Amino acid sequence: MADSQQDIALYVHWPFCLSLCPYCDFNSHVRDTIDQGAWREALLRELAHYAAQIPNRRLTSIFFGGGTPSLMPPETAAAIIKHAKSLFAADPDIEITLEANPTSAETLVLEAFAKAGINRLSLGIQALDDAALSALGRTHSKAEAQACITAAHALFERFSFDLIYARPGQTPEAWKAELTDAVAMSRGHLSAYQLTIEPGTPFFLAQARGALELPDEENGAQMFEITQQVLEDAGLPAYEISNHAAPGGESRHNLTYWRHDDYLGIGPGAHGRLQLDGTVHETRQHRAPEIWLDRCLSHGHATQRSTPLTGDLLVEEVTMMGLRLIAGIDGQAFKNRTGLSLGQAFDPNTIAQLTEAGFLETRPDHLVATAAGRQRLNAVIGQLLNS
Repeated sequence: MADSQQDIALYVHWPFCLSLCPYCDFNSHVRDTIDQGAWREALLRELAHYAAQIPNRRLTSIFFGGGTPSLMPPETAAAIIKHAKSLFAADPDIEITLEANPTSAETLVLEAFAKAGINRLSLGIQALDDAALSALGRTHSKAEAQACITAAHALFERFSFDLIYARPGQTPEAWKAELTDAVAMSRGHLSAYQLTIEPGTPFFLAQARGALELPDEENGAQMFEITQQVLEDAGLPAYEISNHAAPGGESRHNLTYWRHDDYLGIGPGAHGRLQLDGTVHETRQHRAPEIWLDRCLSHGHATQRSTPLTGDLLVEEVTMMGLRLIAGIDGQAFKNRTGLSLGQAFDPNTIAQLTEAGFLETRPDHLVATAAGRQRLNAVIGQLLNS
């Protein structure tokens, strides 16, 4: 874990999309018109508000997420990057990521984002099959995805793209072929997420009425194993449950989350974890875009929650994030963050039982979920924390 007294990552949430995907439960909204100047000003004000509370930090990464941040004007991204670098000491090797969708219109502005300071792209490809893209509610085609990936190759030294598997009607054989095609288009990083049905989404309602059928548990597990094997063989081993990279190609920003280092979140609904006066604070901004905008312009920020995160809640969060990593939880980093050693936080008998069952490994001052443990991580963590 980096020195959380010194290093900080910045997350910027842009909440707007052209349309909403039926599987998505992110804080995303569709609006006919957006006052771009007001939004730019509001984001800059909220950034300055928080920067004043956390002086003397080194900025290691910036991540523009959403929503669809590639719909924001590149000038807004440039202004935020410039302001952030004026408020913090920027790491010379700072990673600055933008999430983008591979529509033709968004591909055309990628060069402008590169000139604005974006040096890493994260593309929401999701599928390399037109029928699957339509079923997922995506507004791009396979051809547009391929064109966007070609543009990313030319413009960015580092880029990644996301794929979703265990989709309705998908077979392990079809997934292996699709993933193999994806590897040939990749550069150093791929994210592969198993489709999960989130409460409140259109997919959740469709499944509840019997109109959506996912691959069964056995096929889902087989697709997970195919993902690990194909990407490992391609030189993109997993470093987190759903993220694969060549050595050195890992997302530095996302590692901040999984290692439970400090990060600042601005924009509607953005979360943050900040160590203030020796205590980790959970921050959250107001979710509603219009309320967030009004509060930032009138008060300089739209903080809805800023509370200490201590005791069992902190242990639970650090554990849930850390065991997602293939490297697992570093015992010294865990103690630095929670004040407890691994032996103090967890029942040794429970660790022994989970280790004997093949779900955990104990290495020198590390606690690691095995491949089998990562496939059922929620159950493993539940047993570990409730013992």
